[in-house]
Amino acid sequence: MTMTATRPRPNGHPGYSETHPRAERTAPLARRLVGTACAAWGLADEVTRSATLVMAELVSNAIRHARGPTIRIIIDRPSDEWVCLAVVDRAPHRLPELLAPSAEEQSGRGLLLIEALSDRWGYDRLGPASRPWGKRCWAELTVSLGVNLTTNRADR
Repeated sequence: MTMTATRPRPNGHPGYSETHPRAERTAPLARRLVGTACAAWGLADEVTRSATLVMAELVSNAIRHARGPTIRIIIDRPSDEWVCLAVVDRAPHRLPELLAPSAEEQSGRGLLLIEALSDRWGYDRLGPASRPWGKRCWAELTVSLGVNLTTNRADR
């Protein structure tokens, strides 16, 4: 199941979102969508790599900890300075928790990676406060303005 939506923004940058099964096979699809969005926006490779890793961790956490058959992947650029990545799932009470795993532990470092690569991250419960139906886990990355100016000039 894939539903893709593209939303134009006043700043000219479209936003992207897709719904996929909450399954391991969704992770590469989410990474590919991030790459497509970053390429469409003309972002530097460094931003694309960071955004791809952050999205991979957001999706991995939703697959591992959420409930429900699907997740929604959202990639947005609300302004020239920011890229916003999010995953929506149907587990409003299973909230992300930043851990400090020991060196011997095999997992538990996803949010540490998200924190290191993004400028801000968090979650929002969705639906009425008394009965939320899901949550959106998100991260925001700063985009350096003018990073790919030479590429953009060549395209003109």
